[in-house]
Amino acid sequence: MGYSEWRCATGAVGWRAVAEGSELRVAPDGALDLMWFRERLVVAGPDTRSMLFDTRPGETTWGIRLDPGVAHALLGLPVEELTDRRVELAELTHPPRVPGHAFDEDAAGALEQVLVALWATSDPDRAALRHAASVDRAARAGLPVAASAELHEMSPRSLQRLCRRVFGYGPKTLMEIHRFQRALRLVRGGTSLSTAAAMAGYFDQAHFARECRRLTGQAPSDLAVA
Repeated sequence: MGYSEWRCATGAVGWRAVAEGSELRVAPDGALDLMWFRERLVVAGPDTRSMLFDTRPGETTWGIRLDPGVAHALLGLPVEELTDRRVELAELTHPPRVPGHAFDEDAAGALEQVLVALWATSDPDRAALRHAASVDRAARAGLPVAASAELHEMSPRSLQRLCRRVFGYGPKTLMEIHRFQRALRLVRGGTSLSTAAAMAGYFDQAHFARECRRLTGQAPSDLAVA
C-alpha cells in the first residue's frame, strides 16, 4: 500500500492510502478516522483487531485521523458503538454540504472542510478534549489503569467508562494497542524484533509475538515489511 500523511491546517493528521493489491489489512491503531472512500464520507471506528478489506489496485482513500475525544464530541454518541465498524457519516449525523466536485478537485481539502463544519456545529468542550488527550498520553506511556485513574483523579471504574465512551474500549486495551503500534514502528524502522519488544515495553520478544498475533492474526516478522 502506498501511504503518506501530513499535518492539516486544523492541526489534525491527514493521510492518503493507495491500494496496491486486491486486499488491504488495517491494524488497530487506537484512533478513529473521517474518510472519503468510494465517493462516500465514512467514519472508521476504533479497531480491536486487524480489519481486512477488498480493494482495487490504485484505489485511493483519503482520511483525517481524529484526535482523542473528537469523534465523541462531533458525533454525540459513545464511540464504543463504532468499535470495529465502518459507518457512513450520514447514518450518524447530518453531514455538511460540500460540493461533490470539491472531492474530485481536492479530496484532502474537501475532507478538512467537512471536519471544520462539523466542529463549528458541535462546538466541542475544550476541557473535555484536553482530558481525553491526557488519558491517551498516559496509555501511550504504558501507565497501568490504576495509576492513570489516580493521575486523572478518577476511580478505575470511571476511567473505564470514560475510555469506552471516547476511545471505544477500555484503558488497558488502549494501552496495549499503543504499545503494539510503538513496537511495530520500531520494527519497520529497522530495529530488531527483540530490541523493539524491549523498547516498546513488552516482557520479551515472545510477549510481543503473542500480542501481535492476538491483535492482527500475524507474526511480527510478517508485518515488518507491510
